Amino acid sequence: MNTLKAAIFASVALSAAVAAPSLQARPGWGPGWGGGYGSRWDGGWNDPLMGGPIGSPISSSRTRDSREGRVEVSRFVTQGPEAAGLGHGAVSVQSDSGEGQWVPGPQRAAYEAAIVDALVGAGYDTQHKQEDGGQVAELKISRQILTPAEEKRNPVSGAAAVGVSNRGSAYGLALNVDLSKPRSALVGTRLDTRIVDKTSGKVLWEGYATIATREGDDDWPDYRIAGKLAQALFDGFPKADPVGLGAPQG
Repeated sequence: MNTLKAAIFASVALSAAVAAPSLQARPGWGPGWGGGYGSRWDGGWNDPLMGGPIGSPISSSRTRDSREGRVEVSRFVTQGPEAAGLGHGAVSVQSDSGEGQWVPGPQRAAYEAAIVDALVGAGYDTQHKQEDGGQVAELKISRQILTPAEEKRNPVSGAAAVGVSNRGSAYGLALNVDLSKPRSALVGTRLDTRIVDKTSGKVLWEGYATIATREGDDDWPDYRIAGKLAQALFDGFPKADPVGLGAPQG
């Protein structure tokens, strides 16, 4: 049965290719299908359901998810006198996996390195540790699936139509060819950082930054994601954002 259907479909396509030139040349049909045969048949070749004139592909567009590559940030700072020590003295960095999908140790190293660079840029000394004082930057890196990966699909689809009138018959075929690969999962990566006073244990500053990227995207390796998040998080350090509001970053 499938073989028979394929043969019929191929025959229809071949008939369209052979018949179209000769039918267009016949007197009285007007300049092309739009001014002649199509005007007598509501399902003519310019019918939107057919996707346009004979042989024209049905357009297919895939819009990019607006969340891809977008960074969002929220930051908070203590109101006590201890906040005066932010951006000064020695600081060390610690990290764990955080909640959600855990980020393995080798990948966390990229985030630790990015935070160290950001802390140095903010005025901290990351080379010398103070046993009795100083501050510590605690990191949490987590991931979650925002949109699952797309399933494999048939790259070729289309529609066919047959028209019959007192002038004869005609065939139409419109194909949509989409050779794009299915999209991988859209993954959200979140970097939480808080700076704690070692002596009192009080949180002096904290914030988080998130970004959405496609899983396995060569344009977004871990070191680039880490750098983007750390840069956004420490932009203008130690400023804070209004409570409950994030600051979108381009």
